[in-house]
Amino acid sequence: MIAQGYDTGLPQDSVLYAALLARDSAWDGRAFVGVTSTGIFCRLTCPARKPRPENCRFFPSPAAALAAGFRACRRCHPLAPEALADPLVDALLAALDAAPEVRWTEARVTAAGFDLSTVRRVFRRHFGVTFLDLARQRRLGAGLKTLAAGGKVIEAQLEAGFESPSAFRAAFARLLGVAPGALARDALLRADWLETPLGPMIAVTDARTLHLLEFVGRKALPTELRRLHAAVRGSLGVGTLPPHDLIAQELAAYFEGRSADFAVPLSLHGTPFTRRVWQALRAIPAGETRSYTQVAQTIGRPDAVRAVARANGANQIALIVPCHRVIGADGALTGYGGGLWRKQRLIELERQFAPAPS
Repeated sequence: MIAQGYDTGLPQDSVLYAALLARDSAWDGRAFVGVTSTGIFCRLTCPARKPRPENCRFFPSPAAALAAGFRACRRCHPLAPEALADPLVDALLAALDAAPEVRWTEARVTAAGFDLSTVRRVFRRHFGVTFLDLARQRRLGAGLKTLAAGGKVIEAQLEAGFESPSAFRAAFARLLGVAPGALARDALLRADWLETPLGPMIAVTDARTLHLLEFVGRKALPTELRRLHAAVRGSLGVGTLPPHDLIAQELAAYFEGRSADFAVPLSLHGTPFTRRVWQALRAIPAGETRSYTQVAQTIGRPDAVRAVARANGANQIALIVPCHRVIGADGALTGYGGGLWRKQRLIELERQFAPAPS
């Protein structure tokens, strides 16, 4: 019989023990197991030998496990982001950071001593994209920064490592929704590229407010940017404005675990109902989650659960309007435009902002 008698706010221990045996990645970052016979706590995906059920205690966060007197496992590194605990990921990301201008190919990955199929599988599991996709995103970011600094399109193309102008224009248009030549100088709205531990983001602001903050790779991003481009009659460009500096500082504090508060002023583009949903999302404390039904009840519309879900999906200001804090009524992760893997990591990251267990 599994150890009982403590309140974790998690599902039945039998459910979590089954997930532990299966190394179910759906619970990674959302539940941890402390082993009473060793005094160590692990991720449910830990490759170590599985403990007997009566020796297991389950916790909702590393902080709770530490408070109960358990030490962090040295195999699965429960105090670190899961991806960085993988030596293959750590090595390739370090290589990418050291030389972001390098054009990575399958041949280069193989020449570096890595198995292509393993790299592809591991990066898809951790990041939702392949390593080569990640490298291309970094190169496009370099091109966007060149344009933002006043460089010409050909200079941006070369900085991004594209040999073909047409290939660069096509890749740029897929990312931003418009070709580089359609971007305006001295534009009303400006897009900037921001690097984060969960991948690059695009922030669009005017001189005072933030209009969009999305992870690069979100399928809806080009459509959202085209919509903004049309709304300002083509006055969309690249570069930085004062709100960009503020959001960069606030994102750094968030990902470093210093603060989950965002003060940057927002321009919310949506119907009155949609904006009510977004305001309800902003009221969910970091470290907590709500179901769609609970959000619908919060806004006084318990009959509008599906409409709440649509409004949640229409959010174009990620993290600050925290649509990632909404999960299924059964506790399961549900759709997230930035990828379920990011939703899982964000929920894991925000555990540190929750009040310490009493």
